[in-house]
Amino acid sequence: MVFLRSVSAISRLRSRVAKQSSVSYSVRWIQTQGSSDLDLKSQLQEIIPEQQDRLKKLKSQHGTVPVGNITVDMVLGGMRGMTGLLWETSLLDAEEGIRFRGMSIPECQKVLPAAQPGGEPLPEGLLWLLLTGKVPNKEQVDALSKELASRAAVPDYVYKAINALPLTAHPMTQFASGVMALQVESEFQKAYEEGVVHKSKFWEPTFEDALNLIARVPVVASYVYRRMFKDGSIIPLDDSLDYGANFSHMLGFDSPQMKELMRLYVTIHSDHEGGNVSAHAGHLVGSALSDPYLAFAAALNGLAGPLHGLANQEVLLWIKSVVEECGENISKEQLKDYVWKTLNSGKVVPGYGHGVLRKTDPRYVCQREFALKHLPDDPLFQLVSKLYEVVPPILTELGKVKNPWPNVDAHSGVLLNYYGLTEARYYTVLFGVSRSLGICSQLIWDRALGLPLERPKSVNMDWLDKFMSLSR
Repeated sequence: MVFLRSVSAISRLRSRVAKQSSVSYSVRWIQTQGSSDLDLKSQLQEIIPEQQDRLKKLKSQHGTVPVGNITVDMVLGGMRGMTGLLWETSLLDAEEGIRFRGMSIPECQKVLPAAQPGGEPLPEGLLWLLLTGKVPNKEQVDALSKELASRAAVPDYVYKAINALPLTAHPMTQFASGVMALQVESEFQKAYEEGVVHKSKFWEPTFEDALNLIARVPVVASYVYRRMFKDGSIIPLDDSLDYGANFSHMLGFDSPQMKELMRLYVTIHSDHEGGNVSAHAGHLVGSALSDPYLAFAAALNGLAGPLHGLANQEVLLWIKSVVEECGENISKEQLKDYVWKTLNSGKVVPGYGHGVLRKTDPRYVCQREFALKHLPDDPLFQLVSKLYEVVPPILTELGKVKNPWPNVDAHSGVLLNYYGLTEARYYTVLFGVSRSLGICSQLIWDRALGLPLERPKSVNMDWLDKFMSLSR
């Protein structure tokens, strides 16, 4: 009973701290910069010393304070619920959803600069926010957009590395191979091998790699798409466009609404704290002082798994299977029958449930709002809306699901499909491009804060048996 009360107390404390930190971050960080300084790196040079001191104080004053209890379930259950990582750029609350530097998605949509009044936030603005904790002004975002465009040149050998793979290779395989080929130009690797940078300045070549990588992954990703699905006809980057619009353009989609969707898509998929597979993989590999290219390639390989990023392609394929079997005008009763059929066959309903969230994913909500604004009569969107009404009660009745609500993947495929990007196998690559913003931002902070090599302790079942017998 003492142990249970302790776990309960720590859970309450964790919830309270999360809420307090959200409020304090909202006060502390939500400030639009009026500075004329357009250089992102100089902004970081001002902020980093303060955060380095903050980390030192946390370690010296509170280093021995416990932040949770570890149970056997956590050890055997993928470390779920175990607090064990520092991730500065975002924080996920089970009830509230994701906050980027203390800001919710609706708050980001209100205060981050957009390409047009009332439009979706520009991903460059979110990148500035993730790195500095401050809301940039439009002038700063435009400057960052131009800087990324200036860094976007991709060497020919990257394309040759991708071309060495068969066209049948999964898009994520081709994308990750392209990222690995980009690693040849790593500034961090060169600086480390030459021994010219003190470890306190490791963040500087990491910054160069990170911005180069963020700038180039849309080019590599669009090359993979055009190679696989558009007979290899390549569309060059347009340096007059912003990051999201350029990605849409290079893929071959130039409608204003698709460009707006891509801005929203990249922004909301950019980061989801540090415990998910791709973020954790990037942090883990980066903790060995592997450069951002190596770390991000590892993250992409994690993202490609069916239990992580690959789920977004599975959602659209499942929705299309519903239409093929039952038609677009399926009733709610027919839909209930199809959902039960899926579950009774031992499969899951893709796009529902989440490892942390216990409510509807805010990323789903903002995509639904986009659909209501731009494509309310689309049959697939209407089907997604019916699923939102039908699936949660069924999963609740089933009794095995902690979170019966839709996640980000439940909606994105329908939006992309509406604007012509119908190749579901490619969707995880879009996720990967987006995730470069969050993972690379945190890698810069990993180096700035001097975070150590990650090395948790593992045990075997014999150890657990002995531990249990001694604790009785």
